[in-house]
Amino acid sequence: MKAIRRFTVRTVLPASLAAVGDLAANLRWSWHEPTRQLFERMDPKRWDELGHDPIALLGGIDPARLEELAKDPGFIAEAESLRDDLRRYLDEPRWYQSLQGAPERIAYFSPEFGIASAIPQYSGGLGILAGDHLKSASDLGLPLIGVGLFYKAGYFRQAIDRDGWQKESYPVLDPDGLPMQLLRDADGAAALVTLALPGGDALHARVWQMTVGRVVLLLLDTDIHENGEELRGVTDRLYGGGGEHRLLQELLLGVGGVRAIKRYVEVSGTASPEVFHTNEGHAGFLGLERISDLIAQGLSFDEALQVVRAGTLFTTHTPVPAGIDRFDLGLIERYFSTELLRGVDVADVLALGAEDYEGGDSGVFNMAVMGLRLAQRANGVSQLHGEVSRGMFGALWPGFDEADVPITSVTNGVHAPTWTDPLMVGLVHEKLGHFETSAADFAGPAITDGDLWSVRRAMREQLVADARCRVKAAWEEENPGIAAPAWMDSLLDPDVLTIGFARRVPTYKRLTLMLHDENRLRALLTDPERPVQLVIAGKSHPADDGGKALIQRLVQFASAPELRERIVFLPNYDIAMARLLYPGTDIWLNNPLRPLEACGTSGMKAALNGSLNLSILDGWWNEYYDGENGWAIPTADAAGDGAERDKLEADAMYDLIEHQIAPRFYDRDEQGVPRRWVQSIRHTLSTLSPELSADRMVREYVERLYMPAAEAQRIISQQDHYPAKHLSAWKQRVQAEWPSVSVAHVESGGVESPQLGDELEVRAYVELAGLTPDDVLVEVVHGRARNGDDLVDVQRQRLDLVSHDLGQPATFAGTVRLGRSGSFGYTVRVTPRHELLASPAELGLVAVAH
Repeated sequence: MKAIRRFTVRTVLPASLAAVGDLAANLRWSWHEPTRQLFERMDPKRWDELGHDPIALLGGIDPARLEELAKDPGFIAEAESLRDDLRRYLDEPRWYQSLQGAPERIAYFSPEFGIASAIPQYSGGLGILAGDHLKSASDLGLPLIGVGLFYKAGYFRQAIDRDGWQKESYPVLDPDGLPMQLLRDADGAAALVTLALPGGDALHARVWQMTVGRVVLLLLDTDIHENGEELRGVTDRLYGGGGEHRLLQELLLGVGGVRAIKRYVEVSGTASPEVFHTNEGHAGFLGLERISDLIAQGLSFDEALQVVRAGTLFTTHTPVPAGIDRFDLGLIERYFSTELLRGVDVADVLALGAEDYEGGDSGVFNMAVMGLRLAQRANGVSQLHGEVSRGMFGALWPGFDEADVPITSVTNGVHAPTWTDPLMVGLVHEKLGHFETSAADFAGPAITDGDLWSVRRAMREQLVADARCRVKAAWEEENPGIAAPAWMDSLLDPDVLTIGFARRVPTYKRLTLMLHDENRLRALLTDPERPVQLVIAGKSHPADDGGKALIQRLVQFASAPELRERIVFLPNYDIAMARLLYPGTDIWLNNPLRPLEACGTSGMKAALNGSLNLSILDGWWNEYYDGENGWAIPTADAAGDGAERDKLEADAMYDLIEHQIAPRFYDRDEQGVPRRWVQSIRHTLSTLSPELSADRMVREYVERLYMPAAEAQRIISQQDHYPAKHLSAWKQRVQAEWPSVSVAHVESGGVESPQLGDELEVRAYVELAGLTPDDVLVEVVHGRARNGDDLVDVQRQRLDLVSHDLGQPATFAGTVRLGRSGSFGYTVRVTPRHELLASPAELGLVAVAH
């Protein structure tokens, strides 16, 4: 018999255990190991069974055990000491408090947040990155407020059937059983946000609050009685449903998210955000809600747009156009021809997302394009991804070279306290006296080779034990009442070279590249002297049958009796699995089609634990591989077709494993330690631990993007937004006059037979039409001249105004020192100039000498 409804009854803790409740209420427990150990002590078996979830533990623990703990002075003292430590963590100044001029508050919008396995509100790397961003923001003291959606069924739970086919299920989450509470108005009623919909309908959402260390996370939830059955399902699951369902989710995230912040600020009496960070295009509509608010204050749409742009940062995570949300223009028009955004004309909305550039589709609304147009600052998530993004979105800035497209990069990082195994943390604490693995001296003598190798084996042993448990549990779920086969007790071996591969399963990540030559892989797995074992995990999107077929092929290959103890696919890849999988692998494998991996943070998490990477030079690995921290799989870019490329890259991968990786791993001294391998571990931990930390990433965001955005926001909002009004009028004037702006003539001199150190004198005559010399930036652009006179290694130097007589072109002049030998070429370009522009390319206007 099944219940028609279920809910969670929260336990009432004895007064002496109040500190335990306080610790469970703040998600700092998800990365604070001493707090996690306290919960584990309460009931180790239940702690493991309940997925390391304190709220579930407190609800499921035996009352007799709770009473026992309530009378245990040692336990009570430890809990209260940890609560005092939490309070210090929340109240004491941290890095951010030392900064001058930093934003009072930053809003961070993301469609998913991966914080802990007990809170399944993530699908993959984007969500985990967002969770790590919040955690490091908390550790550094940022006044950040996160905004997302609460999905009743999360993403999905994965199982693999007897044929190797992925099956999805959607266990329903009870918000009352999670560490969060409702945002309530002053009268105690649940705060609601409401969005007007076509046909006079309205979408209502309540707002849940989570406390992530010092950070507040707001999650909007439509499963409330104020909505009809269909609208209650808007937040049913992550990335579920068709186009209109997705649009409703993104309207709620963006428009509803800004309204939720306003309600939170009103209720809490805290500061409003000065900077808005849009993590991918899904939340892009947030800018439109902010424009609507400014229009209500008397600004025009374009004036309001200048204000919103100044304080907005857009981060793109996709390296392929197919990864961008695009909606039918008619659908967008229908939803915005309502009272949703008062004062905002639907034509202005449509223009923001229009693909009105060469190669664009006039029938769609592009969320990433809107995100870029609503943000004055934008970035990719690795150096290579920044380059890819400048190429992918370059059509928005016609006439500019890719290098000038105003999209920078901040390479992702991962939250070290979350992803560094407690065994490694314990080693650092034992030998160095602190817990900061990102700042530990792994190159020094205090930690010996034997220490590192012992910890690495222990982490491998953890993974083996966990994999066996998961495989048995999956068997019992698929074959109820039938005992698991005996061979599962010997699945994997803690003394065998272990390669890990885990990620989402779109085709470009090439899950089955390792199967390109099955006989070669079989030989590696079963080598009698230097065997290899593979641990693999990953989910395919429910609608992606191609990805599911890749999983099926791998599962079927791994089921062969001679291989099944050496290669395993673990179902339902999540944070709990990942926390043991990354540390337990010796090699982390990544073989996407270059350059389609934006960053690839799984390899970072492995590296923080001393694993070595074996990867295509894509994403973060492209900038951090140094020859000692792992191996680079050569990219066969010149291959004739995809099949040839796969063959060449797969063969290179097999060769590296067989001839370099396995020999180095198994080459042991008389103490059984592979000294050369441990040397690479030391190097990896020493050089990558600080660089791959999310603390480094968040500091970069603060210093390079948040602080300039806050300053721009303050300047443009002064004197009742007078600078915004001026900038709007100036832009309109420049755009109207620009078709008549040109470089009429360029003269040069000063070099007869050019030699290193000579100075080239350049004089440019520029037709300004109705503009003034102050409205433009005139530069000589020079570099090495290559095929077709293309300039590379480009440098720019400003030319100064010499004269501007009435009716004549303006004259600009300057000198360029010839600072390097070889081919040299130059041209002159003119771009708009204004103190409130963040980049010369911002308006997408340029005039170049011909």
